[in-house]
Amino acid sequence: MTTEVNCAVDCVNGCVLGDRCPNKKYAEEASQFIEETSLDKMIEIAEIARKKKLTEPPQWIIPEDI
Repeated sequence: MTTEVNCAVDCVNGCVLGDRCPNKKYAEEASQFIEETSLDKMIEIAEIARKKKLTEPPQWIIPEDI
């Protein structure tokens, strides 16, 4: 029996699947990134992403009901 889990809702206070979590490898990758990357480097990465976002043209979303 397979139960669908919405991680964004069900795992707010921690993973409910434990070792069966399909996203476990991403948590390990994130932990490794946090341990190996200095705060200054993280701030630099965030600033580059922010500047890139500011230079992108706006994306218009046109509703289909028009």
